[in-house]
This record gives sequence, C-alpha cells and structure tokens, in this order.
Amino acid sequence: MTSSPAVVVDGLRKSYGDLVAVDDLSFEIHPGETFSLLGPNGAGKSTTIEILEGYRRRTGGSVSVLGHDPGRGGADWRARLGIVLQDLPEGGAYTVREQLTQTARYYPHPREVDEVIAAVGLQAKADVRIGKLSGGQRRRVDVALGVVGRPELLFLDEPTTGFDPEARREFWDLIRSLASEGTTILLTTHYLDEAAQLADRVGIIIGGRLADLGTVDAIGGPEARTPVVTWREHDGELRRRSTLTPGALVAELTGRLGGEPRDLSVTRPSLEDVYLAMVAASATTAQPASEVSR
Repeated sequence: MTSSPAVVVDGLRKSYGDLVAVDDLSFEIHPGETFSLLGPNGAGKSTTIEILEGYRRRTGGSVSVLGHDPGRGGADWRARLGIVLQDLPEGGAYTVREQLTQTARYYPHPREVDEVIAAVGLQAKADVRIGKLSGGQRRRVDVALGVVGRPELLFLDEPTTGFDPEARREFWDLIRSLASEGTTILLTTHYLDEAAQLADRVGIIIGGRLADLGTVDAIGGPEARTPVVTWREHDGELRRRSTLTPGALVAELTGRLGGEPRDLSVTRPSLEDVYLAMVAASATTAQPASEVSR
C-alpha cells in the first residue's frame, strides 16, 4: 500500500428528512486494495456507494475519492473511475467490439479494446451482438466497459448476481487479475463467499453504521472465530462445544470414547457465519435504517 488512501470516508451522514440512511460512517480504502462493503438490504450500502461515485449528495461528513470530493468531481476525475452497476443497459444493437470501442473514446488513455476483450474471455464473441449473449457473457461485457478506461478505482455492485457457479469462479479470476495489476476495487455483494474469496478487507454496515471493519479472518473478533467441535456421544446425542484448543478436546474425546468419536467435525466460523450472527444480533437491539433504492 502506498501514499494516500484511494478512498477516505469520515463521519459520512445522509438523511432524507427525518430518515437517516447513513449515520457517522468512517473508513478508508488503500490503493491497490480490494475492499468489500457488506450489509443487509436497507443498511445504507447503495447510498454510500452512490455518494462515493458522485451520484448522490451527502448530508454531512467528508468524503475523498482519488483525492477529490466526489460531489464536485469533474470529467477528468470521472475518467479515473470504472463503474459496474448491478443493472446496465443491454446494448443489444451493438457487437461487443463496437460497444467497447465507443466507450473507450470517452477516456483519455483507454486500454486497447482487443486487450480488454481477451481479459474478460470474450474473444470468440467479439463480433456478436450483445443482445445475443448469455447472461454471464453480458456481465463480462459490463466489466469490460468498466475497465476499458483504465480506471484507478473500480466499483463493482453485485457483479455476479445470476451467475452459475462456473461463471462466478471465472469472474473471480478476472477480478483477481485486475487487482494484481494494481486496480483498487470496491465490491458490494450479497454472496459472503465471494467477499471472502476476493476481499483484502471487509466493512459491514448495519442500520447505517459501520458495525465492523477488518480482514476477512478478523471480522467479528476472536470470540466469533472460535472453532466448534461437533461429535456424537455413545447414547447418540450430538454435542457441540466452542474451544480455542480443538486438538486437545478431540484427544480427550478419543480417550473417553475409546476411539475417534462418530460424526466428528472441527469447524471455524466462516465470514458468512459471523456476518449472519452480527445481523441477527443487531435486529434485536436497533431498528435498521432505510435506504433509497436505485
């Protein structure tokens, strides 16, 4: 990580009359980092992203994106961004190459169109009209449009919604390749395994506030990541115990039960487990903030 943060959010607030969508939100994204912003529907994710992209005005706090206030960003600033929205026009009347060539003209230093087509794996579809592509192939076009301008910062909003498992894995490889080139990426997704696979760090928004921030393995704190040992007793009862020393517990059980326990498993709570527990806990203590949808 070098120099100044790519994104700085300090005390961000957005309200609509008496309705508070984002409340005192603060975080930073480092250059070259893949940062995933997670949260349930209505938590304030889309509002936050739209403010960072310059599409929505904030009520309070300060925001810097690539060194500029996005509320005042001009054409030169926007040319440094790549945005892949959840829903984009299909552009069915144009071929993949035609659409990318047209989009590339809007940027001062675009990537070579054929290079981008190859990067998203659409060489065989370059001269096919976008309207005739499969859903997964169209999503690859969306990403190609987002990166053809050689962005320093790429916004990915629910990028693999509707993908089959194979297409998702291929898409993940593409995102990793962009990250390896130094592109800063801000990812929003409802697929927690996707965030776990791609993100360097994760921020979780609940009720318009930042509930936690850290690396994938650190979110939730040590207690939330305590391994769980599950086994079946001689009487058939299934037991579970959280412990920081699972190996010692398994050795104890093996000695007491006269061999390896039946249905033995040792698992560490995943990002999804921790996230769902945080959301469930918040539901009992606070009323989630609402969010204006796109």
